[in-house]
Amino acid sequence: MVEDGGEEEAEGESAEMPAGTAALQRCNGFLPGKEAVGGGRAAPAGGQDQPAEPSGPSAPSAPSAPSGAAAPEAEAMLPAGGGRAETRLSRRRLAVLAVFSCYSLVNAFQWIQYSILSNVFAGFYGVSFTEIDWLSMVYMVAYVPLILPATWLLDTRGLRLTALLGAGLNALGAWLKCGSLAPQRYPLTLAAQAVCAVAQVFILGLPSRIASVWFGPTEVSTACAVAVLGNQLGTAIGFLLPPVLVPNTPNDIDLMAHNISIMFYGTAIVSTLLFFLTGVVFEEKPKYPPSHSQAVLQTIPPEDYSYKQSITNLFKNTAFVLLLISYGIMTGTFYSVSTLLNQMILTHYEGEEVNAGRIGLTLVVAGMVGSIICGLWLDYTKTYKQTTLIVYILSFIGLLVFTFTLDLGYLIVVFVTGGVLGFFMTGYLPLGFEFAVEITYPESEGTSSGLLNASAQIFGILFTLVQGKLTTDYSPRAGNLFLCAWIFVGIILTALIKSNLRRHSVNSGIMNLDVKAVSGDS
Repeated sequence: MVEDGGEEEAEGESAEMPAGTAALQRCNGFLPGKEAVGGGRAAPAGGQDQPAEPSGPSAPSAPSAPSGAAAPEAEAMLPAGGGRAETRLSRRRLAVLAVFSCYSLVNAFQWIQYSILSNVFAGFYGVSFTEIDWLSMVYMVAYVPLILPATWLLDTRGLRLTALLGAGLNALGAWLKCGSLAPQRYPLTLAAQAVCAVAQVFILGLPSRIASVWFGPTEVSTACAVAVLGNQLGTAIGFLLPPVLVPNTPNDIDLMAHNISIMFYGTAIVSTLLFFLTGVVFEEKPKYPPSHSQAVLQTIPPEDYSYKQSITNLFKNTAFVLLLISYGIMTGTFYSVSTLLNQMILTHYEGEEVNAGRIGLTLVVAGMVGSIICGLWLDYTKTYKQTTLIVYILSFIGLLVFTFTLDLGYLIVVFVTGGVLGFFMTGYLPLGFEFAVEITYPESEGTSSGLLNASAQIFGILFTLVQGKLTTDYSPRAGNLFLCAWIFVGIILTALIKSNLRRHSVNSGIMNLDVKAVSGDS
């Protein structure tokens, strides 16, 4: 145990970083690298799908002199190095992870609290089911235009400010909802939900960043899974608690308003406490880097960072683009099923609002278990593509079974099939984040995660609108079969991804590669 500057550190180690990675320097922006000295070879333009080549211990690490005026911009340089960098795990990392998971939980709770009571809120505000669905879809709509500014803020202003914005806006939106406790105030509750939706933009991209900046290589995937789990737990509580707190009392609007107020005020108080905790607990980064890959990134001067070039590089990476689409399909399907679950259940099981919430809870809790198991499995095996593909296929099978058993008339069957579906579909979420970080290293984790989430929101909006229309006009089966077709497309795209685990290669000390891009980690 080492105490340094008031911060306790645990599990300290001093490790020599591999030649060619210890002193990786940033070029001017994220530009394709040229040939590296010492036997490394240039990263292929537009992709990182080729395996990283190991280099011998005698590989020189001094860069060749740049040739031409454009060389400083086009060359990712590997300066003389092979120096020693001390890596330690900070005890604060657990508190950072816990606080983030909690306010992410509250944000997810606020997302789903209307949809699981769609019939109650439609009656209370005197609006249609479609207008209640928009209280969920506003989360998706807000994310798409705001994700680029949010990831720019994360990469240039850092983790702490981004976390405070997410927690603060979450609390503000919760308090605004407390002013919408009257039937004619649907516009105000929509505006309040929009504020919470903006908060989500500063939340969803943080799990992989927190995991990479604060956690070591043997726990990074598990940490990311736990961070994602907080959001899933919020969805689970959002399925369970609102139907209990706000029973359907259509003949007593005053009682309904009172019950809704308990839910709204309770959420506001909790989210405010978490905002203050975020200010106390969150720091930009630990005193010592937790891994070699983070030590490499932290040697890079932040003034050289080019956000625009980073985005360009990501879209030139074929493997990432395939993952971007397949992740959007899977997560968009989950968003759509979650939003419309109440309507699907009540179509076949009238008056079962509470059980609809419990089925949603089962779906998400099973997914939380799946997330943790997948995270532990990745930390142990590093089989990112294989695991992602298998989980994708099993999600497809789970959705098919759920679709064809929903109308059998047995709620217990729906509970079981919903749990199986959730285990794989929700368990996929951290897999996508961590796979993206691996195949795009050393690009910013926040940027890659943000783009994945933007894809999920776009697909979520489209899927919710189409599935909702099919469910209303035809049947829940028609809407679910529409989603099954898209999941099948996602399986094909996932199978086409070429896996090149760049971050793992650096942490293992086997990579001496002219890295194509460098992130702006603080």
